[in-house]
Parts: sequence; C-alpha cells; structure tokens
Amino acid sequence: MKKSYLILFIGVLCMTAGLLLLNQPLVFAQDAEEPPYLAEYYNAWVESPHADTTAEAFNHWNSDGEIDANCAKCHSTPGYRDFVGADGTEFGSVEGPAPLGTVITCDACHAPTAAQLTTVVFPSGVELGDTGDSARCMVCHQGRASTDSVNARLQELGLVENPNQVSPDLRFINIHYYAAAATLYGGAARGGYQYDGQVYMGRNLHVEGFEACADCHNPHTLEVKVDACSTCHDVESVEDLRDIRMDGSNIDFDGDGDDGEGIAGEIEGMQEVLLAAIQAYAAEVSGTAIVYDALSYPYWFIDTNGNGELDDDEKTPANGYNAFTANLERAVYNYQVSVKDPGAYAHNPQYVIELLYDSTASLSAELAQPLDLAELNRDAPMHFNPTVEAFRHWDADGEVPGDCARCHTAAGLPVFLKNGVNIAEPVAYGLSCSTCHDDLAEFTVYPVNDVSFPSGARLSFGEEDENNLCLACHQGRESTVSVNRAISAAGVGDDEVTDKLTFRNVHYFAAGASLFGSEAQGAYQYADREYNGRNLHAEDAPNTCTGCHRQHDGTIRLNQCEDCHREVEEAEDVLLIRVTEDVELVDYDGDGSADEPIRDEIGTLEEALFAAIQAYAASTAGTPIAYDAHAYPYWFADTNANGVADPDEVNFGNRYVTWTPTLLRAAYNYQYAQKDPGDFAHNPHYILQVLYDSIEAVGGDVSAYTRPPVKGE
Repeated sequence: MKKSYLILFIGVLCMTAGLLLLNQPLVFAQDAEEPPYLAEYYNAWVESPHADTTAEAFNHWNSDGEIDANCAKCHSTPGYRDFVGADGTEFGSVEGPAPLGTVITCDACHAPTAAQLTTVVFPSGVELGDTGDSARCMVCHQGRASTDSVNARLQELGLVENPNQVSPDLRFINIHYYAAAATLYGGAARGGYQYDGQVYMGRNLHVEGFEACADCHNPHTLEVKVDACSTCHDVESVEDLRDIRMDGSNIDFDGDGDDGEGIAGEIEGMQEVLLAAIQAYAAEVSGTAIVYDALSYPYWFIDTNGNGELDDDEKTPANGYNAFTANLERAVYNYQVSVKDPGAYAHNPQYVIELLYDSTASLSAELAQPLDLAELNRDAPMHFNPTVEAFRHWDADGEVPGDCARCHTAAGLPVFLKNGVNIAEPVAYGLSCSTCHDDLAEFTVYPVNDVSFPSGARLSFGEEDENNLCLACHQGRESTVSVNRAISAAGVGDDEVTDKLTFRNVHYFAAGASLFGSEAQGAYQYADREYNGRNLHAEDAPNTCTGCHRQHDGTIRLNQCEDCHREVEEAEDVLLIRVTEDVELVDYDGDGSADEPIRDEIGTLEEALFAAIQAYAASTAGTPIAYDAHAYPYWFADTNANGVADPDEVNFGNRYVTWTPTLLRAAYNYQYAQKDPGDFAHNPHYILQVLYDSIEAVGGDVSAYTRPPVKGE
C-alpha cells in the first residue's frame, strides 16, 4: 500500500532527520516503501478518510490553485500545521492559503505544537476545556455555524421580529460536515439552532473510559471500535450500532408506535416528521415549494413542479431555494445538522432529537392546520431527562453542592455509597448507567443492605435488594425528627408565633418514606397517635419499587396492576383503583361514596387540611397564608386574603414568616402529600392518618371523616 501524499510522523521519530528545525514535513516518493517501524500506523492510516486523495474534501479547490485560508486548517496538512503554529507562525490561526496536494497526514495531528490544543473554540464563540487529546480532532469536527451565526444573519436582515417574512437575501446556512464535536457537546457548544426558552442536552457522557474521540474511534483508521462497544451493547458490526437503544430512552420520540427501535431509527423518524413540516410550511407560508438532497449543493432547492421530489432538472445551484424566512431557516439548518453528523445517534441523540422536535413545533405553529404532534416526545423520561429542574437547578452555580449531589448528578450516588458522604459535583444532564450499575458488562447494581432515612431509621427491602438503591434518593430530606428538632430549638408553645421557625420542606417524590410509613417517619407523626408501617400489597403482588415501576423510565408496570385490578388498561386507570375484593369499604372522607378511588378519598382530606391551615393562619398566627406547589418556598403571605397565591404574592420576599409549631407541622404534612403524587398507591392509609391528624391539630372539623385504623388493631 503506497500513497503519493504519505507524510509520516515528525516529532521524536523524525528528529534525527532534522525536520523539526526545518519545519518541513516528511515526504516519501510515490514508489518509496513505508519504514517498517511505522508500518502498523501507516497501514491503518492509508485506507482512512484522512488519506483519501480522491475525496472532495481535499480536491474542492483544485481549480483555484490553492486552498483558501478559511478552509486550509481542516483540509490540508500545511493548513493544520499553520493553525497549531508548527510552521513557526502564530498559534491558533491560519495566516494564509495552503498549497494543493496534501491530505491529513501524521505530522498534522502529531505536530509537537498540537499538544498546546487544550481548549477548543466553537463557531458559537464558546471555548470549552478539559478536551484532552480530543482537541486535535475537535478543532475540525465542530462545524462552521451555530445558533449564534444563524441569529446574527437573521438580525442583520431584520427578520427576527418578522420570522415569517420571506427575504430574497437569505440563503441556506450550512453547519458543514461531520460536526461530531458540536453534537457531542450539545447545548454547551450551540452547534444546532437552539430556540429561545428551551433547555438542551449538554455534553453527552458515555460511561467512564468512553469519553474521548479516540476511546470510540481508532485515531488512524477512524473506524468505530465495535469490540469496545460490545462490552455493554449486543453488537458485532458497525451496522449493529444503529440498533442500540439505552433503557433510559424507552419512549417513542418519533410517534411511530415503536419505542424499542434503535435510537438511530427514532432520529430518522423525527427527520421525516420535520421534513414534512418544512415542506408544508414552505408551500403555505413562504409560498414556494421546497425539496432536499443531502448530496447536492446547496441542498435545498425549489420544487418547481411541486411533486415533493428533487428531479434532475431541479438539482442545480441556480435552482437553490430562495424563499427562506427566519422560521424556515432555523428548521432547515437543524435538519442539516442532524443529517451531516451520521453518528449523531451515538454522539448525542437526545440533543439532536430536541433540535428536530423544536424545529417541527416551530413550523407547525405557523400552519393554518398545525400538525398533530401529540404522539411525539422531545425528552427522555424521568432519570434521563436533561431539561427538568432536578438537573438544571444549579446551572447558574456551575456545580451541584455536596448535600444535593447524591441524587442530582450522575456520579453522586456511587460516591456516597463508597464514602458515606458527597462533595460538590459538576452539573449533570441526567443520571447514567454507572449511577446505579457497578458492572457495565453484567449490569449488576451496587450492593446495598440498608438505607439511612432522614429520621435516622435504617430500612431495607432485604439484604442487597436492588430496590434499596431507589430508597437512597426517594426518601425525602426531612422527617418527624427534624421537624421536632426545629420546634424544640425555637423554644415556644404550640400556638406561639416565632421568627425562629421557617418552613421545613420534605423535598420531592419521597415514595420510599411513604411506603415504609411509620418506620421511616417521613411525614410528621403526632406524638399521641399511632401510624401504619410499611404498606404491603397482596402476597403475590409486587411490593418493591421495581416491582411496580420500570426503573429506567419510571413508568408503571401496568401488567402487574391488571392481575388484580381488572379495570386498569392504561396508566390513567391506576388513579381509579379502589380495593374492593375481600375488603370492607370505608367512606373515609364522608362524602357518601365508599367505593370511589382511594386517591379521591385522600384528595378530599387534602382540601380539608388546606382550608384548616388557612383558617388557623388567619385566626391564630395572625397572617393569612397562601400556597403554590411550584414556587419556593411554597407558602406565602396572602396579602389580599383572597385564599389564593396571586402572581404578585409568589416571591421569596413575601414568604410566610409567622409560623407557630402547630402551623408548621400541618403545613409540612400538606406539602408531604403534594410532593408524593403516588401516595395513594405507596401507602394510602398512612397518608389518610397523617392528613386526618393534621386537620384535627389545627382545629379543623374531622367529625365527618374516618381515620383508618392502624394495622393489627
């Protein structure tokens, strides 16, 4: 195997030839044999795309006689060496055009000065560090456009305020090709067009050991290391990679009814949906039909006969599409982003799906008859949704503090299990496989015998039961013990107002605390009352977290419910469950219906507790109170005493401050019930007991209600 453009290693291997001093590449004549000590690397490189002397990437400028300086960095070895200062010029820029006749050879990436590439500046202007040796790849595989450059052009043409106005001066803006780094870093690099008000997946992190370009690709052949992929995925060939689907992404993104196809298939489905939206918008809003061809510049053409296909006579630069609006430009840009990174399904599938979804939604909103997007999904579910507050809360801070890192970062739980404590962690975009799995070949989970709850209780589903991992986070952050500690420190009577008390928030989705009831003491348990402990379904029914929920997406295993609850056919039916067989029904809320869903029984007592809290706050604490479940710190002064939290009242400066111990206990329990939306299944009688006691404690009338008896009474 011989190549006329073979340029081999400089650096240490070439120092004896004095090439470094001369700043000249090592060039072999066409008939020269490769040195045997470099044969392995030469043979790997010579068949790679970087060595393809026939490729358009290295021949596009032949008629010009030289490679333009704006292109030379990535399309010639002299240009790359110029960029890294290996030719004696300034590091980080290309001073002039490069000569024709080279490909990307060894002494481009292995130039000694290339080691200075420790950060990468993307077309958006964002500079990202911690890139290691991957920076040598990323300076070229980053594209040439971004959210920022698209916005700049739209602003220049005055289209931002008129996004549906056709501009004859607006042409297609192309991301360029193989922008893998821009895809990999997602929202951090802004390589795709990111719509205002939306949250986008940041850098996509595989598991440890698969974070750099060369971890997944052979740096010389550029081929994917399929053998390395097979340690976690059932793959034998590159083609098999397209069938990979992580358990954490089990949702039907493209709305085709198949949530088990490879994630590459979901992206392709979303591309089809977006292309249909582009064509519908172009015809209806822009007034000129549009067609696309991934292999023909400028890619988007006027569909002169309106048949939806690119005919041969339409495939010419002169017929390039010329009726772009701002909305259309953004969408076609994102479509191209998804097409021109053929490995996007591995680099950052979530980011690309978000771009495709947002582009589709933006165009659909402008159609006289918007597209039906009800079956499409933008984000991964639950633990792997990068947009939710659980992972975005600390974006402005740049890190997640140690007391939150256990449950709100990908690495936090393993650190806690190993050390019993957490330190600050980088902001995360969801959990990862290694959050719960200690072996990514066998997919075993970290062994946990029992879990410490905020009350101090150590609870367990059984020795090394995998469900104990769920309890580590789904336990809340407060308890009867911590509320009592705060009240004791305030040193006041039950109905005395004090500024030494603030609201104690149990936190969110404390399902484990609910499930274990009085054993966990997650809700506030009044000292003179007894409460149910762990809730157990029937003997043969599921009684653990993963027995009822799919652990990756959090959805309910309806087949488990259907065995006993015949009325359950879809997820919404779970809300209607009321145990009826072999059970004497009790009308707990006194509304005359003993067979209504248990969730409705709980709902009535929640409403009664809220009313009792408001009455107590006004009459005893002396300040009317209002509540907003979605705004910290949830309880606010009801300044106009209208019973609701108005927008001007929902702010931290208006937080409720006239607490008494009695009011704090009841408000804590009301929040507890709100923040475990599955309490009706986790432990309904425990929740009813807590609500009943709280109503009574703040002076509410419980005469119409029935308190569930404690098991065994």
